[in-house]
Amino acid sequence: MVYLTLILAFVLIIVGAMWLTDGSVAVASRFKVPEFVVGLTIVAIGTSMPELTVSFMSAMAGKGDMAIGNVVGSNTFNTLLILGVCSIFSPLVFTKSNIRRDIPICIVATVALLVVTLLNEDINRYEGLVLLAGYAAMLVYMIRAEKRAMLTAEIANAESEEEAPKKQMPMWRVPIWILCGLAGLIYGGELFVSSASEIARSWGVSEAVIAITLVAGGTSMPELASSLVSVLKGNASLALGNVLGSNIANILLILGTCSTVTPLTMGGVTMTDIYVCVASAFVLMLSALVIGRDKLTRFEGVLFVAAYVAYIYTLI
Repeated sequence: MVYLTLILAFVLIIVGAMWLTDGSVAVASRFKVPEFVVGLTIVAIGTSMPELTVSFMSAMAGKGDMAIGNVVGSNTFNTLLILGVCSIFSPLVFTKSNIRRDIPICIVATVALLVVTLLNEDINRYEGLVLLAGYAAMLVYMIRAEKRAMLTAEIANAESEEEAPKKQMPMWRVPIWILCGLAGLIYGGELFVSSASEIARSWGVSEAVIAITLVAGGTSMPELASSLVSVLKGNASLALGNVLGSNIANILLILGTCSTVTPLTMGGVTMTDIYVCVASAFVLMLSALVIGRDKLTRFEGVLFVAAYVAYIYTLI
């Protein structure tokens, strides 16, 4: 029964995140907010809502190790398993912005997590505020970079035939979508934390291990699905952007928010788990610069997946 509850909670979280994101995008569209700003803020945060919901509910329940374990496990899952599986289907080509901007920012965020946990093995409110400030600074930097890219685009694109206006969500439906989305996230998050804790007790393992494996994998399923679809449709760069953006938001936004509300303790999350998370980010940069020569090859993908399986095996 507890496994069915876990699945139900996961479905509520995913559907809630979709409804909340759709409703928020509709509001932004009504007020003529530029699409790239919506993508960097509402959509980016929306795809991280499962991790944010589970981590926040865990923190509020006094399970700081589950909140940290969820983020650490999700980032490792994203980098090693998702990118590994995607590159097996089709080699992933790194763009200049991936190499010069996205991966370095991801590394900086991951190293920030390492430094914070090395200092006192927990994340207090002041450190949470620093992480949130880092996320805000990253958003400002990204928005300015996107504006510069738009200004340097060819004028012909602006003078070409206008696209047919996109069908907008009826205004009466917007508050319903947002409220139902929030309700699904909150209730689903509570169910997810309680059922995951019960499974941890029945398996005889720590809640941190469950967070790093089962919970992290579950909350990262949207990224896995969307990344695979992007690769199969020939948009491999979207898979990279999805994973890197999620990893940055997980550390700076999610852990920053949770630890600002209530300090988080490491508990069953070990420094080895943090080191694996950090190493995966550096290996990705090494692959982009040296090993795969601007691409993540199929062979590297197999190695990434094998490394993740080996890591999970050592945990369980």
